[in-house]
Amino acid sequence: MTIRDDGETLGLFEPLMVSEGMPNRAQLNDLALSLAEKSAAFSASLPQPIALALSDLVRAMNCYYSNLIEGHNTHPVDIERAMNNDYSADGKKRDLQLEARAHITVQKWIDDGGLDGDAIAPDAVIEIHKRFCDLLPADLLFVENPETGERLPVVPGELRTRDVKVGDHVAISPGAVPRFLERLHSAYRPAGRITRILSAACGHHRLLWIHPFLDGNGRVARLVSYSMLRNALETQGLWSIARGLARRETTYKAHLQACDGPRRGDRDGRGTLSEQALASFAEFFLEVCIDQVDFMSGLMQPDKLRDRILVWAAEEIRGGVLPPKSDIVLRAVLYQGELPRGEVASLTGQSDRAARRITAALVETGILTSESTRAPLRLAFPVKLAMRFLPGLFPHD
Repeated sequence: MTIRDDGETLGLFEPLMVSEGMPNRAQLNDLALSLAEKSAAFSASLPQPIALALSDLVRAMNCYYSNLIEGHNTHPVDIERAMNNDYSADGKKRDLQLEARAHITVQKWIDDGGLDGDAIAPDAVIEIHKRFCDLLPADLLFVENPETGERLPVVPGELRTRDVKVGDHVAISPGAVPRFLERLHSAYRPAGRITRILSAACGHHRLLWIHPFLDGNGRVARLVSYSMLRNALETQGLWSIARGLARRETTYKAHLQACDGPRRGDRDGRGTLSEQALASFAEFFLEVCIDQVDFMSGLMQPDKLRDRILVWAAEEIRGGVLPPKSDIVLRAVLYQGELPRGEVASLTGQSDRAARRITAALVETGILTSESTRAPLRLAFPVKLAMRFLPGLFPHD
């Protein structure tokens, strides 16, 4: 099948970066540097076992808020159930659980180093879309033409073959998409850290402007930005911009719409699109990132986190859910990061049998986990407990 290419010039979505000559550029550089410093300090503040537990939770958080932006509200507890193969009997709810599982699976693939090269490379963008859509239920692999009501199939990893319009933005012809994706990659190839951070911000809009797929562009763009920031800042997956974007969804979408607009006079850069709008969006994007790093840093302050967990443990012991002295084991894990199973008996002064009962109870609640029955115990953040231990991370309704 011949896919129509109207021969659009690549200059249509220039500029791709806020130029050094723009008044906002110095402020953007400062924001990028501040983000790098805050992110590095946060990563360094957490013992590795606790960082691993948090990164697992952040995947669920990122999924929840990214899907929420798309109008799909899947409760965090239902997301966790899906990860444990526990699905709702309600078909629509089950489909949303499968969608959430797909998102988390792709992000874990990214976190585990699944992308061989740049996340903004055409092959990587297509691979992210394919992996996400391959895991979706059939009912979510269709979009409806708002003018005709026609249901159009979404093929995993396939660039669109039809014209699309998003709001007032008429996207480029389908045949032009590969050329524009290549230009996007060439503009955002890895460079210095500051440029790489700014590329994640600017590239977020420009990828959406291309609208490479019939559906799934928002989720793909946010996963691409997540990966770009993860690599540029070595975040370890400990925070995500998705929560901040969802909390300021109206402003987020207004910025994206403004970036679609044309140049606003002689002082608005030299490209076809408004450079000032791109700079404003990049500033918003970086400020949201910084806000989320600050938020996560505040939640994970060791003393406060330990207090919240140990208060919970005391309540569970009083209620008979956890055996006595379970709090001693938790305290050791919180201070050391992990605890060999064989040390539970001596630490608590209990028999081996009683120690095994304490361990089993803590693992059953989800607060502790281990890779095997012989591996050390480490902290975990199941959603049902994270909503208490890390207030504000998820909604409580």
